[in-house]
Amino acid sequence: MKRIIFLFLVMVIAVGAGNFLGAVDVRLKDIAGFEGVRDNQLIGYGIIVGLDGTGDTTQNKFTFQSMSNLLDKMGLTLEPTAFQMRNTAAVAVTATLPPFVRVGSRIDITVSSIGSAKSIQGGILLITPLKAADGNIYAVAQGPVSIGGFNASQGGTGVAKNHPTVGRIPNGALVEREVPFDFTSQGSFTLVMNESDFTTATRTVNSINKVFGENTAAAVDSRTIKIMIPEKYAQNKVLMASMLENLVVSPDFQAKVVINERTGTIVFGENVKIAKVALAHGGITVSIKTEYDVSQPNPLSSGESIVTPRTTTDVKEEPAHFAVMEDSPKIADVVKTLNSLGATPRDIIAILQALKSAGALQADLEII
Repeated sequence: MKRIIFLFLVMVIAVGAGNFLGAVDVRLKDIAGFEGVRDNQLIGYGIIVGLDGTGDTTQNKFTFQSMSNLLDKMGLTLEPTAFQMRNTAAVAVTATLPPFVRVGSRIDITVSSIGSAKSIQGGILLITPLKAADGNIYAVAQGPVSIGGFNASQGGTGVAKNHPTVGRIPNGALVEREVPFDFTSQGSFTLVMNESDFTTATRTVNSINKVFGENTAAAVDSRTIKIMIPEKYAQNKVLMASMLENLVVSPDFQAKVVINERTGTIVFGENVKIAKVALAHGGITVSIKTEYDVSQPNPLSSGESIVTPRTTTDVKEEPAHFAVMEDSPKIADVVKTLNSLGATPRDIIAILQALKSAGALQADLEII
């Protein structure tokens, strides 16, 4: 089936799976964060043992070398055939170090096979140092791996659930080093917005000054806000930070239409403007059918059966339906009009792309 869509005047449409974005009041902690209060990524290289023949093969030389080095540190020098390679697997170990975590705290880790292991189910990760981007060791990981699934095979057939070569160890790493950051020694706070927007930054500054007093906050740019700490909170900066986090603001949304062409989903915001438009929507259906005629020879003859294909083509065109929408209609009216025309999400995606190419769509068009 091939859809034919005619666009005559200017319109802005964004319909699909039916999600709408509008102005809402949110907590400041949901759209911004304090500078310096952040996570840090950790990574390490480790070995998992105790697998049931699902580990790396002998072709993974780094796995054998790692096991040899580990046993050598324990005072054992063995031949390559002294241990079963299929019971071990080399893995990358990753973790997120939260802010203000202290020595002795535990964090979750994720282990991922980097060799030819079929599954790390039931394995135990041996002690693995975890480093940050600065090269220092901040945590040490070890423990039994949970993959939350299974991988079973027999006689050339198998079944698997989830991803058997990636697993997690809850509280699997012990923090050995802290990230230096003294939150209470600061003379001011720097608030960093998740999205860059001058309107949202201005509204945030106004909300902060309304609660804590004039000139407490000032916007440095569309994403950064500098906040001076009043004298009454000089000895209780954590309380002020808590109050700031729970401060309610109304962020502004950019006019945007987001399209997922694989699923036919279209998400749009209420700031998308629609001008007066006349729209005609029709469809052409092309049906191609092949039938086979069989000619049989006489029963006593030496002839052969002859198969002759016969192809027929049928074209049906649906009448176009016109609709006229006035300037800046409501989104609900647009949805109703398009539904009455029988426009599918795929049709609407084509409309939006054509409008953007012509400069008629007064919103950003983002295809994911």
